[in-house]
Amino acid sequence: MNINFELYRVFYSVANNKNITKASQELMISQPAVSKSIKNLEDQLGGKLFSRTRKGVTLTEEGEQFYKYIKQAIEYINNAQNKFTDLINLEVGTINIGIGTTLTKEILIPYLEEFHRLYPKIDIQIHTDITNRLFSKLNDGLIDLVILNMPYKVNNDIELKTIKTLQDCFVVGENYKYLKDKKLKLEELNNYPLILLSKLSNTRHFIDDFCLKNNVTLNPHMNLSSYSLVVEFTKIGFGIGYATEEYIKEDLKNKKLFKLDVEPKLPKREVALAYSKRNTPSFSSKKLIEIILKNN
Repeated sequence: MNINFELYRVFYSVANNKNITKASQELMISQPAVSKSIKNLEDQLGGKLFSRTRKGVTLTEEGEQFYKYIKQAIEYINNAQNKFTDLINLEVGTINIGIGTTLTKEILIPYLEEFHRLYPKIDIQIHTDITNRLFSKLNDGLIDLVILNMPYKVNNDIELKTIKTLQDCFVVGENYKYLKDKKLKLEELNNYPLILLSKLSNTRHFIDDFCLKNNVTLNPHMNLSSYSLVVEFTKIGFGIGYATEEYIKEDLKNKKLFKLDVEPKLPKREVALAYSKRNTPSFSSKKLIEIILKNN
C-alpha cells in the first residue's frame, strides 16, 4: 500500500485537534482540503477513522489504534528533522580525529581552540594510534579524518591536503654542545649516541629513507616511542636527538638545545590532513576541515 505521507500528516493533526477547522488552521490549508484528505485516507485504508460530533470529530476504535502508530511515526520524523537541523547548525555532533600525540599538541590544538570557540556543543574525540591502524579506521568510517606526518602512501579513496611544512634537524643538549661548531657528515652521527623515534613512526621512516638515499644507515643508541621523550633525553645529555625545528623554538632560543650542522641537509617534510572520498564528512567535520585549510 503506497499512501502519500501528507495524508498521514493531515490525519495526525485532525486527531490531535479533534476538530477539522483547527487542523486546517494548523496545517494552513482549507477545511475542504482537510476533509478530502481524510476521505482519501479512509478509502485507501478501507475503513472509518473518525466519527463526527457537534463539537468536532472523535476517533473510531480502529482510528484510535491507527493513531498510536501514526503518532509514533510522526514524532520520529519530527525528531529526525530537528536532529538534522541541529547537525546543520552545528548544535550537536561528534568529530572523530585520528592523530598522534605530538601532532595533537603541536599542530591540531590551535585549530580545535578556534573550532570550539565557534561551535562549543560539538564533541571532539581524539584517537591516537599508529598511522596504518588509523587509516584502517578511516576507511571503515570509524573516524572522520586523520592528521599525519608525510610521506605516507594512500589509496585513491583518500583525499590528502598539506597543512604544514616542517624542517627537521639533529640537536644536542649541554653535554654535547661542542658538536654545534663542527660540520658533521651524516654517517659521522653514528660516532655518538643517537636518539631516534621507533621504527613504527612516519618520522622515523622519513629519516631512514633519507639516509638510505645517501647510502647511510643510522644505528640509534635509543629508540623511543614518543617525540617528547626524544627531546627530553637529548636535553639531559643522552646524545644526539632528531627533532623538528618548529617544535623546539623555545628550547633553541633558551639554549637548552643546540642545532647541529649536518651534511647533506635534511629536506623539508609535510603534515597532511586526510579524509575519505567514499564517506561523506559530517557538517561538523566539514567545518573543522574548512578551519584547518583556511589557516594554511
